[in-house]
Amino acid sequence: MPNVSKQRGNRDSDSDGDVVLRADGVEKTYSSPLPWEPDVEVLTGASLELRAGEVVGIVGENGSGKSTLMESLVGALDPDAGTVERPGDVGWCPQDDRLYDRLTVDETFRLFGQAHDMAPDEIEAAADRLTERLDFARFRDRRVDRLSGGNRRKLTLAVSLMHDPEVLLLDEPYTGFDWETYLAFWDLAADLAERGTAVAVISHLVSERDRFDRILELRDGRLEATDDA
Repeated sequence: MPNVSKQRGNRDSDSDGDVVLRADGVEKTYSSPLPWEPDVEVLTGASLELRAGEVVGIVGENGSGKSTLMESLVGALDPDAGTVERPGDVGWCPQDDRLYDRLTVDETFRLFGQAHDMAPDEIEAAADRLTERLDFARFRDRRVDRLSGGNRRKLTLAVSLMHDPEVLLLDEPYTGFDWETYLAFWDLAADLAERGTAVAVISHLVSERDRFDRILELRDGRLEATDDA
């Protein structure tokens, strides 16, 4: 797989692209089940705009609320306050692989494709394209519970992309990837952005900052631009 480092950054995201996801003042508190322990404020007014064709990194310490933010953005979790607008179709690659162990890879594509109201030929074309791009086509008849951790992540990423969403939200997407797959992931992300897809990558660590147009830090429940983004 080619190592194509696509330089990004220093782009004025306020002037490029339509807004495809907007969050304003999102708050979320987890109530303690025990009366003597305090509630935990995770998000205290997080705001974000994602625009077509940009790649955004969201970083934060472990326990800072990154996954809570992601679930709120995608609609899997209702915030206590604030609003989330999703003008575009959203794809979500969660941190934990939400797959069905007894299904094969192809059966998984069919299940998720039907959920996205895709026609059978569209599902097949997406499976062909993504398993080839992420280099796991030879496992298409294998059950999910017999896949390696890295191939489970590939499948989770692939089904989040199969319906060509306008926004792709990725929570620690390359955990378990080998180096070649990591490079293939970034080539794919760059190609998606070139086609106008907004890509947001949540991670506790961002190592290659030139791959991003912006990097935001989740700190004290709010998103703040980093100095070197």
